[in-house]
Amino acid sequence: MSGDVPSFELLPGDAGSPVILHVPHSARRIPAGVRAGIVLDDPALERELDHITDAHTAELAEAAAGLAALTPWRFVNRLSRLVVDPERFPDEREEMLAVGMGAVYTATTHRDALRAADTDPAPLVERYFHPYARAMTGAVAGRLAATGRAVIVDVHSYPTAALPYELHGAGPRPPVCLGTDSFHTPPPLAGLAREAFAGFGETGLDSPFSGAYVPLEYYGRDTRVAALMVEIRRDTYMSEPGGPAGPGLTRLASALARLVDGLHQVHEAHAPGGPDGRRDPHE
Repeated sequence: MSGDVPSFELLPGDAGSPVILHVPHSARRIPAGVRAGIVLDDPALERELDHITDAHTAELAEAAAGLAALTPWRFVNRLSRLVVDPERFPDEREEMLAVGMGAVYTATTHRDALRAADTDPAPLVERYFHPYARAMTGAVAGRLAATGRAVIVDVHSYPTAALPYELHGAGPRPPVCLGTDSFHTPPPLAGLAREAFAGFGETGLDSPFSGAYVPLEYYGRDTRVAALMVEIRRDTYMSEPGGPAGPGLTRLASALARLVDGLHQVHEAHAPGGPDGRRDPHE
């Protein structure tokens, strides 16, 4: 926690839903104690927040949850990713360390200094990263216990033009990019997303961003946990960088709701007591 505002929130959905809409990068809030360790002046920090924040994605997930026939769960980061990035590996496995963007960033999107290069990430990781990870692990455990499955849909956005920090920015930048994981993203999951977002034009795979978030307790270990990252190019719904949302946000919310509905239909078809004839644990 930080001040009177929670660092993150788990917003309950329907008890029978295995879906968690995960929104890790939508916030701009930085607690005062964390701000003190950032070397940018206030105007420069605001510009950096414009570039690095996945603006309006929390509103997108909220609208989609309201449109879905069965309400998914939502896990929303209420702090900026400049505090900690909860989706990074907290150790040397993280490739973004090469550009100063591990769990605790020391560089900006334009490769300038954000914090001192010798900043010790441990205090921020302990205070913010680990509690977030434990809570997200608990959210997944709750869906597994209730439904036998968990499906994490990561809701992100990305800029139309590549920023200097991007390690793989030279590839295609379609209106919707789906990030996948070889262990946790079964092909039908990506297929459902392609269908749901078909109205936006090309839906690409793993370019310019790849992978999907799974809590480390389950990562590479538990096939009951599925994951998909949905990266939306920002010109489809907002003025860049950091500007207001436009009418595209409503269309995207409808598409995301279609994906959620499709995931629920697949879950019901394969749930115990469904067409495969196994016992329903809720009976």
